[in-house]
This record gives sequence, structure tokens and C-alpha cells, in this order.
Amino acid sequence: MDLNKIQKRVYQNKVNKGFNVTDVPKEFCYLYGEVAEAYDAYRKKKEDLPEELADIAIYLMGLSEILGVDLESEIEKKVQKNEKREYKNIDGVNVRVKEVE
Repeated sequence: MDLNKIQKRVYQNKVNKGFNVTDVPKEFCYLYGEVAEAYDAYRKKKEDLPEELADIAIYLMGLSEILGVDLESEIEKKVQKNEKREYKNIDGVNVRVKEVE
């Protein structure tokens, strides 16, 4: 999967269909709404949970393209950063104890 290509396809589809590509706060609200729909599908054990999760990814990719963020690259960097962090379980909660750059 080439996330960069999909991100551009998502954005182009928004343009082609006349959806918002300029109002960033509105896009954050839409993304929040999609997360709520996915949680509702999970909570109610609905069969459309996978589709709702895909909607979250699609809205996130569209927002990333609007903002000029290379989401694929940022995800890769963040995964690597998270892998280097060290945690300790304190009273049932994972607490970060070391940040390795």
C-alpha cells in the first residue's frame, strides 16, 4: 500500500465531489465525528466497524493532504520513536521512563 498515493486520491476525490478542502477546523470536527461513529459501532457490536475505521483513516489522510503533511513519513517516524521509548508499569499504568532520540 502506498499511503502517499492514497492520501492524494482521497484529497482529489474531495475536490472532484465538491467537499471541503479549505476549512481545517471543520475537517477536525468531521474526523472527530468519524471516531465517534467507529466507537459507537464497536460498542454496539455493529458489523460496519471496519468501514468506520476506514472512514477515520480516509478523513485523516484528507486532512493531512490539506495541511501538506506527508502522513506516511510521519507515521514511520513516530513508530520508530515509540519503539525506542522505555516504560515501567507503576500501579497498573505504563509510565514513560526513558526517551531515546
